[in-house]
Amino acid sequence: MSAQLNTPMDTALSRQTMARERQRRAAWKRHVTPARLGIYGFLIMAAVFFLLPLYVMIVTSLKPMSEIRLGDIFALPQTPSVEAWAIAWSSACTGLNCEGISVGFWNSMRIVVPSTVLSIFVGAVNGYALSFWRVKWAGALFGVLMLGTFVPYQVVIFPLVKALAALGLFGSLAGIVLIHTIFGMPVMTLLFRNYYASVPEELFKAARIDGGGFWRIFLQLMLPMSLPIIVVAVILQVTGIWNDFILGLVFAGRENLPMTVQLNNIINSTQGERAYNVNMAATILTSMVPLVIYLVSGRWFVRGIAAGAVKG
Repeated sequence: MSAQLNTPMDTALSRQTMARERQRRAAWKRHVTPARLGIYGFLIMAAVFFLLPLYVMIVTSLKPMSEIRLGDIFALPQTPSVEAWAIAWSSACTGLNCEGISVGFWNSMRIVVPSTVLSIFVGAVNGYALSFWRVKWAGALFGVLMLGTFVPYQVVIFPLVKALAALGLFGSLAGIVLIHTIFGMPVMTLLFRNYYASVPEELFKAARIDGGGFWRIFLQLMLPMSLPIIVVAVILQVTGIWNDFILGLVFAGRENLPMTVQLNNIINSTQGERAYNVNMAATILTSMVPLVIYLVSGRWFVRGIAAGAVKG
């Protein structure tokens, strides 16, 4: 009976199945190599290393103080609550002022938006001019701008304080916006110069033949082509300005303290028991804007960097 069931068709199908299985195993051996396993192992360990503090912050912010006192920082909250988040946003105290970190959020928004727009615009104009409208000392000027990238903030804080005080801008919103624009200009100039260096010069020459001037070519031709590098510049500037502490502390004034300074004040303002859940919630809220920007536009960041890396 078994010999009758073992027909030539069954034998052919069995051979095909065995051949596919051998091919699958061979493909698995080709892909699963020690080097590939090592890379994935390293990436997994790196992800755990960077995500573990975020996990601790999130679970701590969702715990009441009675659970935090137990000391198990990795345990999930037994009774999750967003009360700490509400307190951190609207009623956490910074000294005698108990208006939460929301005040710092809106201050940071008022600082970040104009600082980002101005620094990117100035950097784009500088990069465009240094790439296509080369003057006699263009190389020396670019070198001086690049030196500004490597000057530490601490070296020039006192001269800038004196200069802004003389102009009547110290401790004002306009003053801190001007400071961020100045410090962002060298890096923005470098980004846009390298990006425009990859643009075919024939486009610029054709626009010049058609009668285009400096601003017309920049606004109608170069700027619309600059979307990838503009995304990179926005990510860099928003992240850098939002996370800034020392410049905001020194130049913003009492009425314009950014979110990072407010966070420091909340954490260091101790009245009775230290509320670790509120501190963690305030920290996550402070880092939310740069984190969301990176998650949403990360692929654009890589594309923009690659687009400006062809020539330079």
